[in-house]
Amino acid sequence: MADTSTASSDQAIQNRQQALLWRLLAACFGQGEKAQNLESLSKEIAQELSLPELVLDPMVSITTLLQRHPDLRPLFETPLPGAVLDEESQDGAAIASGSPSPAERVSASASSSPTDQLKRTVVLSKLLLNAFGPATQTKTVTAQQYSQWTQDLGTLEGAFGYPPGALRGRGAGTGPGGGRRLISEEELRRGFQGMENELVRRMELREVLKDSRLASKLQPSIALVEQLLADKSNLSGPALDNAKKLIRAYVDQLAEVLKLQVQKASKGKSDRSVPPKRVFRNLDLKRTLWKNLTNWNPEEERLYVDRLIYRRTATKTQPTRLLVVVDQSGSMVDAMVQSTILASIFAGLPKVDVHLIAFDTRVLDLTPWVTDPFEVLLRTQLGGGTLIRQALIEASKKIVEPKNTAMVVISDFYEGGSDQELLDYIKGLKDSGVHFIPVGALQSSGYFSVSEFFRTRLAELGMPILHGAVNKLIHQLRYLLN
Repeated sequence: MADTSTASSDQAIQNRQQALLWRLLAACFGQGEKAQNLESLSKEIAQELSLPELVLDPMVSITTLLQRHPDLRPLFETPLPGAVLDEESQDGAAIASGSPSPAERVSASASSSPTDQLKRTVVLSKLLLNAFGPATQTKTVTAQQYSQWTQDLGTLEGAFGYPPGALRGRGAGTGPGGGRRLISEEELRRGFQGMENELVRRMELREVLKDSRLASKLQPSIALVEQLLADKSNLSGPALDNAKKLIRAYVDQLAEVLKLQVQKASKGKSDRSVPPKRVFRNLDLKRTLWKNLTNWNPEEERLYVDRLIYRRTATKTQPTRLLVVVDQSGSMVDAMVQSTILASIFAGLPKVDVHLIAFDTRVLDLTPWVTDPFEVLLRTQLGGGTLIRQALIEASKKIVEPKNTAMVVISDFYEGGSDQELLDYIKGLKDSGVHFIPVGALQSSGYFSVSEFFRTRLAELGMPILHGAVNKLIHQLRYLLN
């Protein structure tokens, strides 16, 4: 009899979880008015759990909710147990047919009571509702709405174990470990970045920028930087000043992330031609002990050391010239921002001579400002066509010693001239000894198209076009420049 009662209770909890999730789907797809029964049932569930009705309101920010009900803070700030969902939950029909729902999978790994599990489902619903719900679907977007959305998304990131900004592509944040995901981290980040682009597009940005109070509510992001760079010629006075502050803030934030990645990257192979420096910090204790084990005196219980082993720490230190050639067309704004910051970081390394060149149908030498990515971005003019070969010809004039030159070309490789002539020119650079590194995208954010002709041909030549995480480029450059 007890087993029957327990099963009935479990089924009741599952039914309530499913109702909350169906209500979430209805709200996210703008069908809330047609699902009033789910709305009423959700309010009853909140009352049963002694939760305020505000926890169901998609127009109330999580910050406001927690300010009014601080007792809810532990629920929102503790990572969700088992937050990684598996692929079987992709089929919405599985929920209706009685198969385990996402909420059941979320709560299954938690050793909490059914009531606590149901509360966590309410929290999950609120987090997703604020990230995808009605607040993101208004015809126009205010600075306050955008700021609220980014803050709510930050709470969602924390609940799922992501570092701040990871789901908007700020930095190389890694998600929660273990298990399988309903969708990949790349797809999730792509979706949120697409949403952010749309929110910024619907915002009356020029009017917001004129008011310093409203402008201060904006959260720096790549979507916002793209809009500001594209519209900077139409801004003046306080609006231009506020735009510059936002661009500077984003550049500084991203620079800190990329600096850490450069520092963590491998530093190339040791130079075997240089003997190890015989100083204490280079002493290899493990190898020294191993090589001297034959000198162990069992009677005295002492190890006599007659040979010291030192690590080789010297690396190749030939001066290297780094030529960064970046497409400044509108579709390449993300790469433009990251490449200018990377160029400035590498320009600060010893024995690296960095040159930065931007191009569309014209070629612009930005080397004098390479140490200040903010100034570089202000001097670029996004948009226009693409003449890659012309840019490479101009960049080649800076080559002194081909074997000590690394040329990074960041573009979608849709050439405005002849594809074959550009390919022949690239082959000539490679044959001369230049380390040619083609890059299609510096991070996997949003849809990115690259010329299939060059994707195939450059791979055949042993120079596949890099794309995805910026770490790939950083590791290649650190290896070449040391």
